[in-house]
Amino acid sequence: MDAKVNGNVSFWYADIGGLPAYRAPLPGDLEADVCIVGAGYTGLWTAYYLKQADPSIHIAIVEREFAGFGASGRNGGWLSGGFSWSREKYLQTSTRGAVIDMETAMHGTVDEVIAVTEAEGIDADIRRVDNLTVATNPPQLERIKAAYADAIGWGVPQERVSLIGQAEAKARIDIRNVLGGYIHHGTARVQPAKLVRGLSEAVERLGVPIYEQTTVTTIEKGKVTTDRGTVRAAVIIRATEGFTAGIPGNERLWLPLNSAQIITEPLPQSLWDEIGWQGHELLGDAAHAYCYAQRTREGRITMGGRGVPYRYGSQTDVRGQTQQATIESLHAILTRLLPQTKGLRIDHAWCGVLGVPRDWCTTAGLDLETGIGWAGGYVGLGVSSSNLSGRTLRDLILRRDTELTRLPWVNRQVSKWEPEPMRWLGVHSMYQLYRVADEREEAGLRHTSKLAAIADRITGH
Repeated sequence: MDAKVNGNVSFWYADIGGLPAYRAPLPGDLEADVCIVGAGYTGLWTAYYLKQADPSIHIAIVEREFAGFGASGRNGGWLSGGFSWSREKYLQTSTRGAVIDMETAMHGTVDEVIAVTEAEGIDADIRRVDNLTVATNPPQLERIKAAYADAIGWGVPQERVSLIGQAEAKARIDIRNVLGGYIHHGTARVQPAKLVRGLSEAVERLGVPIYEQTTVTTIEKGKVTTDRGTVRAAVIIRATEGFTAGIPGNERLWLPLNSAQIITEPLPQSLWDEIGWQGHELLGDAAHAYCYAQRTREGRITMGGRGVPYRYGSQTDVRGQTQQATIESLHAILTRLLPQTKGLRIDHAWCGVLGVPRDWCTTAGLDLETGIGWAGGYVGLGVSSSNLSGRTLRDLILRRDTELTRLPWVNRQVSKWEPEPMRWLGVHSMYQLYRVADEREEAGLRHTSKLAAIADRITGH
């Protein structure tokens, strides 16, 4: 199955008329109070909240491409209110209460993002929906039941999560072989490019310049060096997420994991009548190499997944172009879950990278000695996590002691990834084991494959 368009950053830009014109680059050497590297969600939210809190502060944002070029303009549109759900890992360096506070704060990002879009007049196709994870074989059903029990055990309110049986899951979306589902309530669907473009314009209205076409070559105490000039600032925020490995000195900090998507042509109403999906739920499955999907504003289906998970040497894609094998793999997932879609055309395919720390746990922080701060390592859940990052970094920069600055992800330090070729071998081994585990479970294995546990141990997932 070929896609009509492969790359060109993402479908989300085609949906709004094409790629944006570039803003002007850095005009030369500059002094600022705060320099933010990266004009994606993290950098923009940080600037937005910081400038609102202190209108006198001088902020400069530098961006290699255009605002929203990276994951912020390519993601699956899941405003999930979640983060990498490694509660036990955060517990190792914190308390149970603090981990619960963090989860509560993350959940609150859904309302916060929606409130900002309404206040700033940003039309991002936001729709409040449920997040439905379906199980299509017994091991997957076993895992969603365990995930639900774990959430309840951690004090997640029962109105926020629920389990549904086969009949209700099928009534929501007519998934082939569905056995049940796990629902997170209180999530939302979003058009990513509309959100990031609207947010960039809101930041500019506050008086924050965004210098595009400006490549950062080094970040050090008090200085950001670029190909257009040098920015000197007491505080520097690295908001580069999956592109962090491209900055000298950060090659092994966060691994750039690839994720890809395809999108169908608009479905006729007769086909929607067959499929259901009237609740417009965010849709995923409980496979080890899981997928993520949404029903878009104009009645298309996006389907995302890992494809080729990692490029040797932490390389990144070329403007979103993905491999043909990845397109075919995602199409196979779509038609396996929803065989009703088999005859649909694929209008666009694209990919991007997301940041993965060695322990797979999101972090935000500020080194008071160097003045260098960061946020990211979102492991694919950055639409909501980045909002909390922006508010947290605001408080850290302004030296505020708040509930946000005391959350367990703040200033969390993790080990670096191994050098190549161990990094490449580890990630590819993990996903190969996941693939085989999924195949065995689909073929009739009654319990979760032990291969998945081996895969997790290899990379600390």
